[in-house]
Amino acid sequence: MHRHLASRITAVVAGVLALASVPYVASPAAAADAVTTTDGCLTSVPDPGTTAPVEICFTLFRPAGATKDRPVPMVLHSHGWGGSRTTDPAAFAYLTDAGFGVLSFDQRGFGESGGRAHIENPDVEGKDVQKIVDVVAAQPWVKKQKPGDPVLGAIGGSYGGGYQFVGAFSELRDRGATRFDALVPEITWSSLTESLFPQGVPRTEWATALTAAALPTDALPPLVVRGFAEATATGHVPAYLHDFLDRNGPEWHVRQGRKLDIPVLFGQGATDNLFPLDQGLKNFRRALTDKARAQSLLVGDNGGHTLPSVLPFGSNLDVPLATIDACSLMLGSPTFEDLGLRFLTQNLQGVKTGLEGLGQLHLTTAAGDRCVTVPATAPTTPVELGEVVSTVGVGAPIAYPIAQGPLTIAGSSKLDATLTTLGLDNRAFLGLSVGTSPLDARIVQNNMLPVRESGIVINKPRRGIELPSVAVDVPAGKTLFLTVAPISDMYVGFGSRVVGAMRMKDVVVHLPVTTR
Repeated sequence: MHRHLASRITAVVAGVLALASVPYVASPAAAADAVTTTDGCLTSVPDPGTTAPVEICFTLFRPAGATKDRPVPMVLHSHGWGGSRTTDPAAFAYLTDAGFGVLSFDQRGFGESGGRAHIENPDVEGKDVQKIVDVVAAQPWVKKQKPGDPVLGAIGGSYGGGYQFVGAFSELRDRGATRFDALVPEITWSSLTESLFPQGVPRTEWATALTAAALPTDALPPLVVRGFAEATATGHVPAYLHDFLDRNGPEWHVRQGRKLDIPVLFGQGATDNLFPLDQGLKNFRRALTDKARAQSLLVGDNGGHTLPSVLPFGSNLDVPLATIDACSLMLGSPTFEDLGLRFLTQNLQGVKTGLEGLGQLHLTTAAGDRCVTVPATAPTTPVELGEVVSTVGVGAPIAYPIAQGPLTIAGSSKLDATLTTLGLDNRAFLGLSVGTSPLDARIVQNNMLPVRESGIVINKPRRGIELPSVAVDVPAGKTLFLTVAPISDMYVGFGSRVVGAMRMKDVVVHLPVTTR
């Protein structure tokens, strides 16, 4: 493995490792702060192709004073990919002190739970989450709307956001309604295939990291390990891997006509180059009913699954990679965790917390010093660029000027063009950048997306080519550029198969320009 790629993947893995059945429940242990902690396991469905039931293990946290006569709402929690459940009551003190019970569980394939991870499949992990909700509903000290239906919220990031959606959507599919009453997913996905393989081009480092993080526990089915290895080796996504991943996210449920009718507080990293900002924006726009969206909000920060962009250079190389969140602060909370507490308090306890900004999107700018609030993030302003040319497979990035500052971009840009290509499998990488000249222009929030065209084409129209979703203030004296590169370090090794050229003429960039 290339030394540069290996060292980056090591850093990625270190960062990422951050009543159908009656459960087994161990003897409770009282914590120092009077929170009662109980460990247990339940029996869930077998892994596909097997017959042995799988145990899913959990820890319950019952706050002081929670009784059958004084029941409390519950909050589910689960871990990120490669992690395990939280067992320390201190980690949830902010919730239990506020009158919430908590259940944290090991997802299938991780921690003490059995089976293999099917990456939030509705027929596998979806069933696991439903059975976890059954456990919650069986606790006499948990507040219920009706028998079997607890007052229930959920928290967690990355894979810990994925379980929230697979649980809520699988209940909607299987039961006609979900028992979740509010969700707080962070840095998670809408579509796994789109996140890992945009336009069928592997995000090399992240696909490799996903596999590496699962190796210590043998969590992934062999089919998936083989599929990721094949994609990494060839630059093409095998059909069986695409089919395995396709159903494992909100986007698939939306295609089936399902939408959630519950409030959701989305947290999404604008600098996230595994599950980028556009994944949260698509969930906000597509996965909720109009009524639910009006009661929801999205906060974008400069965090998430973040690697600095070196080729081409990214704007966040000079910004600390710790989460920079101007929007939670603007909304009256020092942290997103506190904002989530206010959101759950308002939706599960019915207590007004002064929460504003519902129905809107709140995006931290690239510099991290401002929060831009917009009602929508679709492009509003077309700019004609003329002709754009890039070598494919090899060569230097080229930055084409779009507009002079001062202006603010907040949302999802698109590009229309007429393509001519001279290679067999042509891949170039596009991103918005800011600088005083093409020589010092840096990619905004470290994200690029591929434009891919197979074979030789002459003057082929392409409309709606996605550019990375960003929030950035372009100050006076600087320029917004379109950077076109033959390679990108997020897709190491997966530029074009052979050297060639891609010409885009009649280029129009559609920008989400805002005055806010």
